[in-house]
Amino acid sequence: MLEKKIIVNNETGIHARPASLLVKEATKFKSEFFIVKDGNEYNCKSIMSVMSMGAKKGEEITVKVFGEDEIEAFEAMTSLIERGFDE
Repeated sequence: MLEKKIIVNNETGIHARPASLLVKEATKFKSEFFIVKDGNEYNCKSIMSVMSMGAKKGEEITVKVFGEDEIEAFEAMTSLIERGFDE
């Protein structure tokens, strides 16, 4: 399992558009993806789960990835979040 703490840096946080991009990216891989925020774990392959997280700019989240393609998956997911979802 790989994990990394990341500060949400896009202005609008993880709202509908970034959430959909996150889920779209997560479903490209076989690995399992979760984000932990405030002690709660959110499944990154579920749009409802990601939207319910309500992550705002400046908040810390922890990305967790595990599975057979976790290295490639981890790099893709963390890069997307760190780039601010290209917004």
